[in-house]
Amino acid sequence: MSSPSADLTAEVASRFARIALGHVEREYPNKMDHVLDGPQDAVGPRELHPIFFGSFDWHSCVHGYWTLATLRRLHPEIPEAKAIDDLFAGAFTHEKVEAERAYLDRPSARGFERPYGWAWLLMLQAELMRHGDETWARRLAPLAEAFADRFRAFLPKATYPVRTGVHNSTAFALALAADFAKATQDAAFETLLRDTARSWYGADRDAAAWEPSGDDFLSPTLMEAEALRRLLPPAEFRTWFAAFLPDAAQGAPASLFTPATVSDRSDGKIAHLDGLNLSRAWCWRAIAQGLDPDDHLRAGAHEAAERHLAASLPHVAGDYMGEHWLASFALLALTA
Repeated sequence: MSSPSADLTAEVASRFARIALGHVEREYPNKMDHVLDGPQDAVGPRELHPIFFGSFDWHSCVHGYWTLATLRRLHPEIPEAKAIDDLFAGAFTHEKVEAERAYLDRPSARGFERPYGWAWLLMLQAELMRHGDETWARRLAPLAEAFADRFRAFLPKATYPVRTGVHNSTAFALALAADFAKATQDAAFETLLRDTARSWYGADRDAAAWEPSGDDFLSPTLMEAEALRRLLPPAEFRTWFAAFLPDAAQGAPASLFTPATVSDRSDGKIAHLDGLNLSRAWCWRAIAQGLDPDDHLRAGAHEAAERHLAASLPHVAGDYMGEHWLASFALLALTA
């Protein structure tokens, strides 16, 4: 992709679909989140996870499916639509969903993919529920409910947030889980997410934004703001945000407005920084929608989003260390 686009055109959607179709069933290389309780557990990804065995790791495979489902809904005319339908028909069977769900019954799987993979699975289910034919959503529902139950059990005892820019970010998990709560009209779950967000972040003021760290793919600062934008009433969010980033309209902290430099895209951790640029674009675009219409930051937020898109949208494919996941984050930004 030679230049960034602020729109998800059919051409871009088709390209992203080809990328995702190329890796969601690619079993190796694979970085597993799997505890071996004995020698009998030394088995491969496909045997453990008959749906989400590709894309280098379980969570990337989940959001690869989310990418395909979203593209299929927004651009049903793309030539890859039939391949997506065929993939989903073969993947979302009762037997395979039950095998994925049964994996969670293992005592050593208690912390499996917490909270990043949990959140992405709920995000996938929320997307499938937006499709006119909800066959796939009905099939995946038992697995989605299992992960929602994990949130319900975990959040009341999670005294502190995890303020990072990587997989264990609790702000990212709350933001994605909020989509599921709204899609399922689960008021109790949404209330739990909102109350947790207020408890963790409600008193935060004057964010220093000491970022990025060397392998961030999320902005700890902007991700927190986006989680609260999704969960708080608009007026409450605006009041909170004005205290959280009081100088944002003046472009400060500068770190939040400056794209990260990616020095080696073949290094899996350094390649995270392309994801940081794309997720900042997503957050800035989304946060701008939550601001007052005459807030001067709105223009600055959109300009920052465009700079971050320009820095990393051309690099969603090329090396597998980024290619197995970056299109998902580009899609978040382009559909914000």
